[in-house]
Amino acid sequence: MIDRKETERYLGYMKVRPDAQIDARIDACIAQIEKTMDCRSVKRYEPMTIEDETIRIADMKIHSKSLLRNLKDCTSVCLFAATIGPEIDRLIRRAEIVSMTDAAIYQAAGAAAIESYVDQVNQTIIAEADGYCRPRFSCGYGDFDLHHQRDFARLLNLPKTIGVTLTDTLLMQPSKSVTALVGISPKPSHCILQGCEACSRTDCTYRR
Repeated sequence: MIDRKETERYLGYMKVRPDAQIDARIDACIAQIEKTMDCRSVKRYEPMTIEDETIRIADMKIHSKSLLRNLKDCTSVCLFAATIGPEIDRLIRRAEIVSMTDAAIYQAAGAAAIESYVDQVNQTIIAEADGYCRPRFSCGYGDFDLHHQRDFARLLNLPKTIGVTLTDTLLMQPSKSVTALVGISPKPSHCILQGCEACSRTDCTYRR
């Protein structure tokens, strides 16, 4: 189920309620997405080491102070990717021709849908991990360079496993897709699921 309140938040309804007409369109668009979305995910566990502030995971060498803080005391990670499928992009493109309102709602509901699905995948990782999980962290967070998307795509074989490809500018297709890693440590720490709580950017319009 797509979270209705999250959809409204992505639409910018922070302190006010949408009117009856928008309310009805939100219901209709959510119902359409729920009927057509195709949730898929893939994950891979890898040992990790940190040496001279370089994070080594599989054949990746990552230089990121923000990720270093996130992975403190971790000895392994779970790399994962998730998508709700290509139909959401078709719905958005069709709506852009006839109704920009519906297009905006599809964008917002799609964002809420993938976030909810990623939370489910994250919960599975927490349940099966041999240790204590850290908050998930995606390329583009802090100084974790976006070019590592190529590493995720290669290591997880995304085109074959879940049908996700990268554009030349490192955007994912389908657009409502996510890659991330979850650090696993022998030392306990509270694992936050939601991305906002793990993000240092405080001026974001959509921050919870």
